[in-house]
Amino acid sequence: MTQKFLFALALMLCMAQWPLVSLAQNVSSDTVRVFYLGGQSNMDGYGYNKDLPKELLNKNEEVWIFHGNPVGDDLPDGGLGLWAPLLPGHGAGFSSDGHSNQLSDRFGVELTLAQRLQELCEGERIALVKYSRGGSSIDSLAAGRFGCWDPDFNGTTGMNQYDFFLRTVKQAMGTHDINGDGRNDVLVPAGIVWMQGESDASFTEELAASYYSNLKRLMDLIRAAFHTDDLPVVLGKISDSWNDEADSKVWNHGELVQYAQEKYARTDGFAAIVRSTRYYKYSDPWHYDSEGYIDLGKQFAEALYQLNH
Repeated sequence: MTQKFLFALALMLCMAQWPLVSLAQNVSSDTVRVFYLGGQSNMDGYGYNKDLPKELLNKNEEVWIFHGNPVGDDLPDGGLGLWAPLLPGHGAGFSSDGHSNQLSDRFGVELTLAQRLQELCEGERIALVKYSRGGSSIDSLAAGRFGCWDPDFNGTTGMNQYDFFLRTVKQAMGTHDINGDGRNDVLVPAGIVWMQGESDASFTEELAASYYSNLKRLMDLIRAAFHTDDLPVVLGKISDSWNDEADSKVWNHGELVQYAQEKYARTDGFAAIVRSTRYYKYSDPWHYDSEGYIDLGKQFAEALYQLNH
């Protein structure tokens, strides 16, 4: 067995003690529903904090987030982080050294996802774990300077995006009092939100055609890391802004990745897909504008809630 497999197995055994409780069930204040946010740059978030409505500009003391430090493969500090109250700044440009967070001037789906989940799941405590990396791919053949999620991809030092995800999860879920109030928090995995696929759509047709099998394997591994085989998965369907200057699509084989995403949502049994991305405007050829991220977070929350009921 490889060292990575043994590490993942140890992590799963460590998490075996986590209780599994339905999201709809009334629970004590010490039980916290944890949602994982992962993928590439449109999960990082390129919305501008200055565009947020007033109600989203303030710190949300009721929702805490553990945001793993997003870096390229082979670097030593990937996935480091700490629990903190949710507020703007967890978008592109965020970083952490494990002792303090450096917030950016950007936001992603986390703000409105948390806000809408609070409305839908009134009386329940919610927390977010985020690790994403702009430009990252699932398939190792698309791996570049942005990073790869293939657990078997070794690169130079053997550390890749999947390893940094595991580090993030181990630190986040191993914390017994995430908000420092002196009471033990029981962290219950409640869902996965995955916004990724553009990089895998940008290379060869053969690579894009492999996206379904690569996605299925990775979601199985992420579920295993949270020790929950039927953990709900919500995908964000990739979309294309169309490069007007070149009169061409930005993603060469986006339709193949979109087909794979639809197939996964249709066949998994505990998955859904958000398609509203096709209507969003862009701030550049690759990223949605602020309004898009505000809506996408709400759509993810609605889909997660439906999967849990």
